[in-house]
Amino acid sequence: MESEFIIEMLGITKEFGKLKANNNITLQLKKGEILALVGENGAGKSTLMSILFGMYAPSKGEIRKNGKRIKIESPNDANKLHIGMVHQHFKLVECFSLLDNIILGNEPTQGLFISRDEARKKVMSISAKYGLAINPDAIVRDVTVGMQQRAEILKMLYRDNEVLIFDEPTAVLTPQETAELMGIIKSLAKEGKSIIFITHKLNEVFTVSDRITVIRRGEHIATLNTKDTNVEEISSLMVGRNIEFTPQKKDTRPGENVLKVENLSVIDKETKKATLDNVSFVVRKGEILGIAGVDGNGQRELVYALTGLLNQSSGKIFLAGQDISAASIKTRNKHGISHIPEDRLKHGLVLDYRLEQNLVLQRYDEKEFQKFGFIKSENVRNYAKYLTQKFDVRSSDGVLATARSMSGGNQQKAIIAREIDRYHDLLIAVQPTRGVDIGAIEFIHRELVKERDKGKGVLLVSLDLDEILALSDRILVMYEGKFVGEFSPKHTTHEELGLYMAGGKRKDVSSEVLK
Repeated sequence: MESEFIIEMLGITKEFGKLKANNNITLQLKKGEILALVGENGAGKSTLMSILFGMYAPSKGEIRKNGKRIKIESPNDANKLHIGMVHQHFKLVECFSLLDNIILGNEPTQGLFISRDEARKKVMSISAKYGLAINPDAIVRDVTVGMQQRAEILKMLYRDNEVLIFDEPTAVLTPQETAELMGIIKSLAKEGKSIIFITHKLNEVFTVSDRITVIRRGEHIATLNTKDTNVEEISSLMVGRNIEFTPQKKDTRPGENVLKVENLSVIDKETKKATLDNVSFVVRKGEILGIAGVDGNGQRELVYALTGLLNQSSGKIFLAGQDISAASIKTRNKHGISHIPEDRLKHGLVLDYRLEQNLVLQRYDEKEFQKFGFIKSENVRNYAKYLTQKFDVRSSDGVLATARSMSGGNQQKAIIAREIDRYHDLLIAVQPTRGVDIGAIEFIHRELVKERDKGKGVLLVSLDLDEILALSDRILVMYEGKFVGEFSPKHTTHEELGLYMAGGKRKDVSSEVLK
């Protein structure tokens, strides 16, 4: 009798030293279904899928395909078995074209030469069939994250994969790109592909999946039909307790200005156009000011100019009354700006440093952590242990783990722990909950509200409108490098904000936001 499951992972255990990342997990994928795999950061989801894709060997257990036991010792073995994976951090060669990346390792040849015309024809045929439009000659480093993801999906389809694994595919996408990807995943399932979809975003789980498998701390907790459960039940199974979806916060009475920005502009060196166009605003003590907008409308340039990562073309920046317009990044850090960056890998962590080293990156030269130029290793370690315990940062080897070895959500919590705990008057939080689980989102939101209640100024920049509306005391909308509206979260809606974000409505807010 033929098995109803295309993939079965039975009794899978994976040990890294003393850590059991997976402990006797069973996962079964039906033919033509979308199975959502959910759990907290560090629950073992990516490890389990890396075993299925041949990147790790299981310590115990077996894998079956169509009822027959199989051995997967490398990604090449997985591809031969028609199993493909889009990783959370894309596996693309940045200096290659999209076409070269898609066919890499599986190039059609004529004699000693690659048959590029044949490869192009197949890629473009698949692209048209599934609505995955790309420019095959574009270089990876020059295209958007959404376009890179299309290339990753085409890599799987080009190899005729029938089992498709998506690991956190929407973590770095805009809402528009996310909606598009959900449509693509549904169409792939209708074509008969079998899909495992890892995500932290439960709204996505209930949009696309047929069944949901929950794992917690490396163990299988439940597998449920999506139509028979709800967000509250799944979130409770994920974290082992009930979750508060709306952060609890009292009304605030903002104090004096902690940040004042006057006529700030940034001119792009190549296009000579203003990516940030003469913006003025203030952030006050004891408030969360939310910046909403579609990605690419000047938010990144604003944050980079405030933190010193980018030089402004004109304008002034005042922190607690002091002009810091020309100050270095280190000076801004030392004098009251903490920054949770949008890209934790590029600007948040040194990936090959230990966790303990990353937690003192801006403070290693303080008396507490150095003497006569030598690091006080014991003090650094004790401080790191204190922070990881306070902020529940988990890793395979405690504070000695490298940042690279940690899950994305725990990398994010490490950055948040470091930035919140050190001295600051202003906390700039950019996409603070991107790629983290629902329990961590609840924790991070609570910490941001605590900062506000301590009298700190919080500048929140997020593409998530629910997050902006839930946390902000005031909201500014950015469109094409300008502020086009100011709103109270109590007196606006998703629809109204969406109109301003899309450029459908605008009003001059320059005089209002400086009050």
